[in-house]
Amino acid sequence: MKFFKSIAYAGRGLKEAVGGQRNLKIQLMVALTAVCLGLYFHIDRLEWGLLLGCCAWVISLELVNTSIEYLTDLVTKEKNPLAGKVKDIAAAAVLFSAVLSGIIGLLIFAKYIF
Repeated sequence: MKFFKSIAYAGRGLKEAVGGQRNLKIQLMVALTAVCLGLYFHIDRLEWGLLLGCCAWVISLELVNTSIEYLTDLVTKEKNPLAGKVKDIAAAAVLFSAVLSGIIGLLIFAKYIF
């Protein structure tokens, strides 16, 4: 029963994040587009692994970034340079993963498009 409760909590967290985070919505749409392109071009198993891994990497980091932002806001409502650094570094992790995932996506789909 604890297992099902933990799944329900995770689902609630995902719903909260998707409902409140514009960037997460964009990332989910990009992931859905990439999956649709993968289906259209019949990419191979290795490419599917890379594609889905990149999607999971970016979305997971965005969820962690969101939780870090919420936790930072919970700890302090005041302008704090250290809190700003925490948020900026978490956002940088998402940006880094998104850029590299974009490059990997280009490498996967380039042979089908060009």
